[in-house]
Amino acid sequence: MTPSRIPLAGVIGDPIAHSRSPRLHGHWLARYGLPGHYVPLHVAAADLATVLAAMPRMGFVGANVTLPHKVAALALATRATDRAARIGAANTLTFLPDGGFEADNTDGEGFLRNLRQGAPGWNPAAGPALVLGAGGAARAVLAALIDAGAPEIRLANRTAAGAADLAAAFGPAIRPCAWEDRAAALAGAATLVNATALGMAGKPALEMPLDALAPGALVTDLVYTPLETPLLAEARARGAAVVDGLGMLLHQAAPGFERWFGRAPEVDEALRRVALAP
Repeated sequence: MTPSRIPLAGVIGDPIAHSRSPRLHGHWLARYGLPGHYVPLHVAAADLATVLAAMPRMGFVGANVTLPHKVAALALATRATDRAARIGAANTLTFLPDGGFEADNTDGEGFLRNLRQGAPGWNPAAGPALVLGAGGAARAVLAALIDAGAPEIRLANRTAAGAADLAAAFGPAIRPCAWEDRAAALAGAATLVNATALGMAGKPALEMPLDALAPGALVTDLVYTPLETPLLAEARARGAAVVDGLGMLLHQAAPGFERWFGRAPEVDEALRRVALAP
C-alpha cells in the first residue's frame, strides 16, 4: 500500500447494523490520531468471495467477520493461523500483498484477556470448567481453556450431538454431559462459562441452577445485552467472581487493530463507555 492511500478496515456480516465494532475502532483511530476508517459491510453469503477478492484493491488492509461468515471466511483464506484452523472459524482477516488474505481467530484470546482483566486472581488450572453451548463461540472458549491449563472441561449443550462433535475435535480434555445434568456438572468446577445465546435480550432465559457453585468460582457470560445477565447476578449474590461478556468483544478487536493500523490499542473504561453508549 502506498503512503498516499488511507488504510481501510471493516466488519462483514449479515445483518451488520447492530455491530459495535465500528465504534471501537473509530474510538481508537481518533484517540491515537491515526489515519484510517473502519466501516460496517452488509454482505450476503453468496457475495462473500467476490467482496473479499475486491477489498484489497479498494484499499482495505483487513476486516473482521461475524455471523454467518466465520466458517466460510476460513475456507476462502489464502492461509490460516493454527488457532483459526483449530477452532474451525475466522473472525480477523488481514489482506496480503498478493491480494489474498490470512485468516485468524482472536475470540479465544479475547476471552482469556477479558477474564484476566476482570478477575486477576482467576486460575484456570484450579479445577474443572463447565461450558454451556457448542457453537462457534464455544469452540474458541474450549481451545482457550485447554491452552490456559484447565484440567477438565465439562461441556453441556442442548443438542447432545453438538457436544460430542466438539469432544471428538478437541480431545480427551472435553467431557460431554447431558443438558439436563448441567447443574450437577457444576460440582467442583472452578469456572462456569455461558457460551449460548440464552439469557440475551429477546432470547429465552438460561435456566442454570447454581446450588453446586463452589466458593471462589468464576462465572462469565458471553452475552452482554444485558450487561449483567440473570446468571451473573445470581452468581454475584452467591459470592462468586463474575465477569461480563463485553470485555471479550473489546479484547478480540485489539489484535486486528494493531495489525491493520500499526498501534496496540488500550482496552479500558473509556472504550467500555463507547461500546455501551446508546
